[in-house]
Amino acid sequence: MTFSLCQGEQQKALSRVIAHIRESLDIDTIFKITVTEVRQLLNTDRVGVFRFYPELEWEGEFIYEDVGTEWVSALAAKLRDHCFAAEFAGLYKQGRIKAIADIYLDGASDCHVQILERFQVRANIAAPLMKGKDLWGLLCIHQCSGPRQWEGSEIEFVQLIAEHLGVALQQADYLEQVKLQSAQLAQAKAREKSAEWQKIIAKTIEKIRQSLDLESIFRTSTEELRHLLKADRVAIYRFNPDWSGEFVFESLSEGWAALMLEQLQRPELGENISECRLQDLIAPPVADTYLQDTEGGRFTKGEVYRVCNDIYNTGFSDCYIKVLESYQARAYVIIAILHNQKLWGLLAVYQNTGPRDWQEDEVYLLTQVGSQFSVALQQAVFLQQMQTQAAEISKAAERQRGLANTVEKIRQSLDIDTIFKTTTQEVLRLLEVERVAIYRFYPDWSGEFVADSIVDGWTPMVKPQPVTERLLLQGTHAGKFARNEIFVPISQGEKLWGLLVAYQNSQPRYWQDEEINLLAQVGIQLGVALQQAESLKQVQVQAEKLAKATERGKALAATVEKIRQSLDLNTIFATSTQEVQRLLEVDRVTIYRFRPDWSGEFVAESLAYGWTPIRELVPVIADDYLQKTQGGDYANGKILVIKDTATTNTSIRHIALTEPMEARAYMIVPIFQGEKLWGLLAAYQNTKPRDWQEDEVDLLVQIGSQLGVGLQQAELLERTRRQKEEITQTLKELQQTQSQLIQSEKMAGLGQLVAGVAHEINNPISFIYGNIPYVTQHTEDLLNLLRLYQENYPQPTGVIQQQAAEMDLDFIADDLPKMLTSMMMGADRIRELVLSLRTFSRLDEAEMKPIDLHEGIESTLLILQHWLQPENKSLAIEVVKEYGDLPLVECYAAQMNQVFMNIVSNAIDALKNSAASGTITDHPKIWIRTAVIEENYIQIRIADNGCGIPEGMESRIFEPFFTTKQPGQGTGLGLSISYQIIVEKHGGQIKCVSQPGNGCEIWIEIPMKR
Repeated sequence: MTFSLCQGEQQKALSRVIAHIRESLDIDTIFKITVTEVRQLLNTDRVGVFRFYPELEWEGEFIYEDVGTEWVSALAAKLRDHCFAAEFAGLYKQGRIKAIADIYLDGASDCHVQILERFQVRANIAAPLMKGKDLWGLLCIHQCSGPRQWEGSEIEFVQLIAEHLGVALQQADYLEQVKLQSAQLAQAKAREKSAEWQKIIAKTIEKIRQSLDLESIFRTSTEELRHLLKADRVAIYRFNPDWSGEFVFESLSEGWAALMLEQLQRPELGENISECRLQDLIAPPVADTYLQDTEGGRFTKGEVYRVCNDIYNTGFSDCYIKVLESYQARAYVIIAILHNQKLWGLLAVYQNTGPRDWQEDEVYLLTQVGSQFSVALQQAVFLQQMQTQAAEISKAAERQRGLANTVEKIRQSLDIDTIFKTTTQEVLRLLEVERVAIYRFYPDWSGEFVADSIVDGWTPMVKPQPVTERLLLQGTHAGKFARNEIFVPISQGEKLWGLLVAYQNSQPRYWQDEEINLLAQVGIQLGVALQQAESLKQVQVQAEKLAKATERGKALAATVEKIRQSLDLNTIFATSTQEVQRLLEVDRVTIYRFRPDWSGEFVAESLAYGWTPIRELVPVIADDYLQKTQGGDYANGKILVIKDTATTNTSIRHIALTEPMEARAYMIVPIFQGEKLWGLLAAYQNTKPRDWQEDEVDLLVQIGSQLGVGLQQAELLERTRRQKEEITQTLKELQQTQSQLIQSEKMAGLGQLVAGVAHEINNPISFIYGNIPYVTQHTEDLLNLLRLYQENYPQPTGVIQQQAAEMDLDFIADDLPKMLTSMMMGADRIRELVLSLRTFSRLDEAEMKPIDLHEGIESTLLILQHWLQPENKSLAIEVVKEYGDLPLVECYAAQMNQVFMNIVSNAIDALKNSAASGTITDHPKIWIRTAVIEENYIQIRIADNGCGIPEGMESRIFEPFFTTKQPGQGTGLGLSISYQIIVEKHGGQIKCVSQPGNGCEIWIEIPMKR
């Protein structure tokens, strides 16, 4: 990577750190991301953040770190550098950075070096982290593997990172101050708001107390509450004595429908929806049967209010949510309104526009208003009661008690025959008439008397009677019913159900208004009773359906869960057919699978006792229609439901494959695996026709869909398993290839290094070698000249004699020629070594060409000479060469040298380990034998007399990553790469022959030419 690229990468990393600081206010996240990215970019062994304890002098600990797995962690290590204050504190406070290439050569104090050694640090960069003007900590970059000469750009990058982390520290400190101020401000606002709400509550209560008109109180309060709370609707709901009820007041924002009008215009709001758990329906419709049946539900048990912030996040049932949606409500608060310790009604506040987080003071306001409503209600009701009592003093108390008794009896029973009998008897007694009858209309408006009570002497008339138009002419003075009978309508809901008739047979009678009113009220109560009876009947039917649907729903959920819990198709099929047969109570349930040619077979079945398994009835399925149409209409998702095969078209029966199964009714749904028709799920009723219900069809469809999901899950599992195996194999191959590439790159790098060293040595040694002969000649000339001087001037001066004695001239004259001879021998030795290095590297021989293998072996031995002949002669290894007469062999020279290097190195390691463990007693030896075999092959055998390879491992030594060496002493790639070079690159063979304790021999055979 070039410097400019490194600089670019640093700039990107710096930009990312700055972005993290800007995007996140979490100092923990910023530091964690920063140490990771900085270590990856600088390719260091550890990047950590060290923080000083504020209360201690220059003590601290590492609080963030990203470190290589082979190095110890510095986290949570408490440190105190006694030399820090003197050596570094001032430097770091000035914002300066400290970079050390080698802790042992930088002149650092012993105490500082000891701390760095504790964390295996050899080189480091420490940059100050300043929070304002205070030294908060240090950003530490550690190189543990060895010394490192830090580049200026790296130091500058670390300094910039530290400066921006300092900015982040200041931001975090500022954020903490802002949060504290915000909390204090919020508390002050809360106190101010609480005081304001207390004033509002007092003002609202005062307005309520100033009026005795209940209608005015409700109207004013709902309007003011809506504006005060900024709600969409505020309403008051009143319970009737029978716990039904209605909205009596409301205030709503513009754009929302008025519930008081809706409850009159939309009859469905009054339908029975008790299965929606109306104890949670705080805004009930006109006829809230739950509140009616439970006499007010939870509110009669002391529950003062209910709060819902969002109807969709409260766990309400779907039908309940649907009811709330009809009121346009999204959030609400409901307050109970009590009268004389009894629930009178509800105060409801609705937010329709969206969810709302109701505040405590808002709920408190509403509870206080609700309490005041109770007081006002008590006052108003008391006043109304006094007025009513004064007006009704003159009325007949006995008639009212009788009517109340009759009504109470009607209400106490839900059996319509009992109600009719009780009603006719009580009216007969109260009105003192001779006959009271109940007449019911048929759909064609004929009818019959269904109940009557008579005094003695009169004949019962409970039998079909014709209806005349005059029967409906109430108030006429002519005809059969002129003066001695009265009749009132009995309405079931909005439909005329029949008539309640009172007869005076023996004489004319003038009917009083009170008597007519009494009969009319009884008629109304009979209508209510009929409505209740009909509702009860519907509820019972619905309850039965709901119970059955609930049971099936639970069973369906359990079945689906079983399908999802299993990935075994046979288990899924067996579970599904058994559960469907049990739930639908059918005679047979099957699963039919299509084959690729659209023939098929039954793969699963569950059947009732006494029926023959389908595989015995139809061993082989051959349906021409399904094969020709590739699944027919089932492929388009069609569902086939047959109620009676006796009335079904024969072609349909053929499609359904039902004739052999003796089926009288059946349902068939498709099973899709993804978008493809996989098969069919069928349920059969054999004993009789069957009117399949919609929920039964839905259940079968859902099971079919879940079977499709189960099929996809099983297919996905199988696909995942195959992909896992493929990925595992690919990963293994990639790891092997990667390791081999790394090893090859190492060998290539070694070759380049060797070639470079050889080249650099060759130039100076050639100069030395070339000049030694001239130096020798000049030396001989000078020595000859010196001898001539000595012969011609045997008595030199004293100074010369003294100098000659001090120099030991005779020794120099004798030793100098010998020294030059030794220098010549040394230069020859160096030239031989350079030649061997160049031979081993073979950088100029990347292609296959004829070479002398003996030269490659010799160059390998020369390179390994210092291992073969170490200074400790007792550890020397003897190499025995038994070379044959080999021709030039066509091969890759560098690769063959790599093979020789791997094998000889392994032999040396084996001999050294054997000597160290004492398992070898003979002198360590390596034999290298070469020979020509057969016609076109040469053989190379390299053996040692070490401990050998453990039994059973010879067949594995050429596997990647397999090694017999101790952990950390070998990669397990040398022989694997050698195997590939010999077998794959040269078309040869390589094998290992070894016996434990008797050494190991590697045989190599390669062709002379390819």
